[in-house]
Amino acid sequence: MTITKHLLSKPEYKERNIVISPLSLQTVLSITAAGSKDPTQRQLLSFLGSESITNLNSLSSHLVSSVLSDAAHFGGPRLTFANSVWVERSLSLYPSFKDTIATDYMATLASLDFTNKEHGINNSSVKVPFMTSNEMHFVSTFDGFKVLRLPYEQGEDDRQFSMYFFLPNAKDGLLDLIEKVASEFEFLEDNLAYKKVEVGDFMIPCFKMSFGIEASDALKELGVVLLFFGGGLTKMVDSPIWISNIFQKSFIEVNEKGTEAAAATIVECLGCCRATLKPIPIYFVADHPFLFFIREDFSGTILFFGQVFNPLDG
Repeated sequence: MTITKHLLSKPEYKERNIVISPLSLQTVLSITAAGSKDPTQRQLLSFLGSESITNLNSLSSHLVSSVLSDAAHFGGPRLTFANSVWVERSLSLYPSFKDTIATDYMATLASLDFTNKEHGINNSSVKVPFMTSNEMHFVSTFDGFKVLRLPYEQGEDDRQFSMYFFLPNAKDGLLDLIEKVASEFEFLEDNLAYKKVEVGDFMIPCFKMSFGIEASDALKELGVVLLFFGGGLTKMVDSPIWISNIFQKSFIEVNEKGTEAAAATIVECLGCCRATLKPIPIYFVADHPFLFFIREDFSGTILFFGQVFNPLDG
């Protein structure tokens, strides 16, 4: 959430459709930390909120093998999570680093000739299609905003994936809501919808978008600087290397059939209702900018986070 808030606070992103995967970025930085040495490793551990590289690798191993394993086999949503490390063919990865990323991160390894080849990866209204429903939904009202939870079909295991919509009451209230979400550590956990209620008008726009960021500048502004200079990544390969760029490309589509979302992160080295006999229905009409995120509720892991200003702006 730290880097999410930092990115969304930038003027160029404030009124744009955005989708990012904090989890994907965290995983890539964790792999980088596994291949780094003090003080670069200490700086990465501090930013990632981990006490040691052992704890960080253990957490990543749990996420990849348990939380992020495909739930379709158990009757839940289809989920695919893949890691890979691509190395200039003239460099050799240290065996200990290869073992760590293969075991804890389930990452594949490949050599490539990087020398001779290239890689690249207001106040107006619009008419958009909306999804509607007459069913009861998980909706809660809070001070200045409403929260909708749409659970994905749960399989036979313990995991429960859900998509959440945070809708400010004020049509121009999204920036204030973002500030609350990103500033208070337990804000999301304390402001979720856990109970089904009768809903009056219910409308959510269909939307489809992709978004790409280059995150190295944001990380430097947040104090993560040492990995971008020589000498820090000495546990990866037998030659001095450093990070030159960190790219992420994310995609999401939401419609009546469900949700499809994907992300890839690449590191380049170089209120309340009054009680009556019948509850007053809550209205949830997302006809102005809102936040959304996809979360595994049992672990609290956030896979995707984004904001929608214009559902037609893909």
